[in-house]
Amino acid sequence: MKARVTVTLKPGVLDPQGQAIEGSLASLGFAGVASVRQGKVFDIELHGTEESDVRFQINSMCERLLANTVIENYAVEILD
Repeated sequence: MKARVTVTLKPGVLDPQGQAIEGSLASLGFAGVASVRQGKVFDIELHGTEESDVRFQINSMCERLLANTVIENYAVEILD
């Protein structure tokens, strides 16, 4: 079974990389970009067919390694 985890900074957490990307887009001529927040995406394939088991494993991975839950949120999407 495949899953996609999207990790983003919580609102209010400073995002210097997003600010740098925003500035670069402006310098490349992309007008009208109000703000940029960066994040990360993990595509994970697991053995198993029970969605509830896979979701539990993925959430455990996020809580223990993939996301810093103090400053980041994560969302899990089961792909198949």
